[in-house]
Amino acid sequence: MKKYKWKLKRIERKKVMAICLFVMLFVFHFTVRAQDGVAGINEANQKVRSYFDAGTELMYAVGAILGLIGAVKVYQKWNAGDPDTGKVAAAWFGSCVFLVVVATVIKSFFGV
Repeated sequence: MKKYKWKLKRIERKKVMAICLFVMLFVFHFTVRAQDGVAGINEANQKVRSYFDAGTELMYAVGAILGLIGAVKVYQKWNAGDPDTGKVAAAWFGSCVFLVVVATVIKSFFGV
């Protein structure tokens, strides 16, 4: 096997050195600027966490409204004598319980 020796001319060496210097300055510039991003990420984290209380209260309200709508639907089916009243009641009740459980889990998971 032949060993190849790379010989660069003086002009090519200067070009390579200039490109390397430019790349190093470019990387240095953006690593110094990137430290401001940590403060932005922390601020965004705090803002998103501040929305969890309102979001969980909204989920509780939606669960309550769905519970009322479901109660009316089940009552109508029960009075009509439909045989699948139990299935409908279980579906509506399950959806309300799911919303309440999700809101509680989100609240406890994120430590709000």
